[in-house]
Amino acid sequence: MTDSKYFTTTKKGEIFELKAELNSDKKEKKKEAVKKVIASMTVGKDVSALFPDVVNCMQTDNLELKKLVYLYLMNYAKSQPDMAIMAVNTFVKDCEDPNPLIRALAVRTMGCIRVDKITEYLCEPLRKCLKDEDPYVRKTAAVCVAKLHDINAQLVEDQGFLDTLKDLISDSNPMVVANAVAALSEIAESHPSSNLLDLNPQSINKLLTALNECTEWGQIFILDCLANYTPKDDREAQSICERVTPRLSHANSAVVLSAVKVLMKFMEMLSKDLDYYGTLLKKLAPPLVTLLSAEPELQYVALRNINLIVQKRPEILKHEMKVFFVKYNDPIYVKLEKLDIMIRLASQANIAQVLAELKEYATEVDVDFVRKAVRAIGRCAIKVEQSAERCVSTLLDLIQTKVNYVVQEAIVVIKDIFRKYPNKYESVIATLCENLDSLDEPEARAAMIWIVGEYAERIDNADELLESFLEGFHDESTQVQLQLLTAIVKLFLKKPTETQELVQQVLSLATQDSDNPDLRDRGYIYWRLLSTDPVAAKEVVLAEKPLISEETDLIEPTLLDELICYIGTLASVYHKPPSAFVEGGRGVVHKSLPPRTASSESTESPETAPPGAPSGEQPDVIPTQGDLLGDLLNLDLGPPVSGPPLATSSVQMGAVDLLGGGLDSLIGGPNFVTPPAAAVPANLGAPMGSGLSDLFDLTSGVGTLSGSYVAPKAVWLPAMKAKGLEISGTFTRQVGSISMDLQLTNKALQVMTDFAIQFNRNSFGLAPAAPLQVHAPLSPNQTVDISLPLNTVGSVMKMEPLNNLQVAVKNNIDVFYFSTLYPLHILFVEDGKMDRQMFLATWKDIPNENEAQFQIRDCPLNAEAASSRLQSSNIFTVAKRNVEGQDMLYQSLKLTNGIWVLAELRVQPGNPSLTDLELSLKCRAPEVSQHVYQAYETILKN
Repeated sequence: MTDSKYFTTTKKGEIFELKAELNSDKKEKKKEAVKKVIASMTVGKDVSALFPDVVNCMQTDNLELKKLVYLYLMNYAKSQPDMAIMAVNTFVKDCEDPNPLIRALAVRTMGCIRVDKITEYLCEPLRKCLKDEDPYVRKTAAVCVAKLHDINAQLVEDQGFLDTLKDLISDSNPMVVANAVAALSEIAESHPSSNLLDLNPQSINKLLTALNECTEWGQIFILDCLANYTPKDDREAQSICERVTPRLSHANSAVVLSAVKVLMKFMEMLSKDLDYYGTLLKKLAPPLVTLLSAEPELQYVALRNINLIVQKRPEILKHEMKVFFVKYNDPIYVKLEKLDIMIRLASQANIAQVLAELKEYATEVDVDFVRKAVRAIGRCAIKVEQSAERCVSTLLDLIQTKVNYVVQEAIVVIKDIFRKYPNKYESVIATLCENLDSLDEPEARAAMIWIVGEYAERIDNADELLESFLEGFHDESTQVQLQLLTAIVKLFLKKPTETQELVQQVLSLATQDSDNPDLRDRGYIYWRLLSTDPVAAKEVVLAEKPLISEETDLIEPTLLDELICYIGTLASVYHKPPSAFVEGGRGVVHKSLPPRTASSESTESPETAPPGAPSGEQPDVIPTQGDLLGDLLNLDLGPPVSGPPLATSSVQMGAVDLLGGGLDSLIGGPNFVTPPAAAVPANLGAPMGSGLSDLFDLTSGVGTLSGSYVAPKAVWLPAMKAKGLEISGTFTRQVGSISMDLQLTNKALQVMTDFAIQFNRNSFGLAPAAPLQVHAPLSPNQTVDISLPLNTVGSVMKMEPLNNLQVAVKNNIDVFYFSTLYPLHILFVEDGKMDRQMFLATWKDIPNENEAQFQIRDCPLNAEAASSRLQSSNIFTVAKRNVEGQDMLYQSLKLTNGIWVLAELRVQPGNPSLTDLELSLKCRAPEVSQHVYQAYETILKN
């Protein structure tokens, strides 16, 4: 008969009867009684009153009965701690039992009884079991140490159990090794600062030996431990990879992913020129493909991990496109993930296959999947230029199907294709306009309005089309209203005579009848621009747009590197670092890929001698190291590194110079000339006064000090990537002080507070010189301008490119990461003028192979103008001479880290047809030259 009979009893005096049975002399009756007690406990009845009677049954040789009593003990020890002490003697006795199964059972139960009072009594039996002759007992005791550490960490450390655990890593039995590694990893997680797993080549060798013989979960523990080890050079990395590779053919997918994680980490250290590197890439593909034949849930986890792997090393799976083709019976979550990976792997070689497949998907019945498939066609066009034409014709075929949601998605992606390839596919606009009436989704309507406004001169009835949208202006979503306002202003600037009424109508709807502050502000700005200076309005509204980039949804590189270290865990499924979703006291350690070793680095880029040092010494100005995320993520929000106090410059509203007249002309600086009242066109009366002063209230502003050239603010962190926080900014240098001028805009629905900022290590040691101070909470739709003083006393690490700056910004919502490129001229110091003799000697001293030649095209400046413009950005002219009708300027500049750059600039005086300048740069750190040339070009052309 089965054990189900124990769950069916409903007697009233049950507890009393059980008590009698537990104290019976007959062993069988005792066993039956304990089974009934466990059954009652399992269904939730309180049988804690029987605690002393059940504990008395512990004195038995019957293993089954002992297990049942121990089970009861684990459950009730916490609620009856005083009674639990009665069991201690039995534990101590059982740990000496000749049967290893009983010894292991005793030690396992001890670890599960979480009662402080009895833990210290258990130390002695545990110590014996850790050194037991039977490996089964030792492996159980190893796990018990981790459990005991969780209850009382101090006790475990005082009793020396951690050292015993470390010794078990050298045990002869692979399962003991695996459990010791698991226990130490568990303890290390709760104490990130302690270096418990002190791995060295000898211990790694022992782990690799145990790897082949232990169970699959033991293998996972060992592989995860190996992934935290950083080999000392590429040879050791290769040797570990060779011994881990056989795990790729394991039947358990968790073992496969853990092995992939180890290989992906250690591949960072291998030179791409090695034959072994190519072999490893080939070996990684089949196991990943095999994972896709598992059940859907496993497939999804595999696909999320493959998504990360493909972003890091697309070459692994570039020939495996077909396995990502969608099957008819795949669940939607697998389909969408496969689609994503297909686009990442799309290339010129396989685009025909991909497009045929995507076109097929666009006729499926699942609406979400069809939408994503249509978007994917657009992404392929943007990614693979050669396929753009085929993609556009595929999209047009889909539009002809007249299926509403397909048409709408197609129009949204065609807008992006127009942005990527201007003046190439505009012939399809007529087809798009035919479908105008069927558009009902805001994104599709906004895309169509953008197309009509952008190409108004090619559409005969553009005004009628836009007017049809205007009829229900107040019922449209904000996205459509803003797009419509801009499109009509564009149309007016292209066809002013025919559309004056239309533009006045939309401006009045946007400014007087709308409650939306974004829409009102944009309406007022356009109205002022048009009424003050239509030419400037044209330059602003019809300015050339930058081309859009191909991969907008790639994970930020430093985050990707961290996620690669978490392959096979939840972080790799969420695509978020553990700190984003793990709560509680446990410290989350931020991981990063190992830096490339010197030997693998040298094959790719020859080491260059640092400035001021003879060739052959190690460079000490810009040390070479991998792209590490650690320091950036550990946001230290205390006071900044003490550095020289920097003058905080005033908020620069002139950084984006909309009207072309410079800040002075807006504010009333030295060259300010008041325009006569009649200069304002009368046909567009600006509401609420006229001129820009009342709109922006600039009369109270402060002009910027004359200093080096300041680039316009650019959006560094879009709101969609930062939960509603948009960050724009630029860099300035004035009177020896560098600052980062930031504009923070809250586009979320909640207030933002507690702002802080930190930079990752970078090539020139740029770091904040003061905390990021946002004095009042940032309310929704509010913008604040902040000038953050910087210094160059931070940690130094060579970045790629050299002027890359990785930034973390924290607020009460989350921590956000972005990277930006700073212009090198903010690092040109004021004492960068060399005397002539020194210039001549240094020029001769720098080897000729360090000289770089550049051309600055279309720059019609004479020598004086060029020299004075460059001097304002701390590029100093040392000497000037005329050679064969050419003006030669010899110039010097010095970077904040002491690197000198010498330049020779050739200018053709008085010849308007020759506007190209020739620039030669010499420097002991030639990798700087390209960025110095870009600084020259920026300063001279702006």
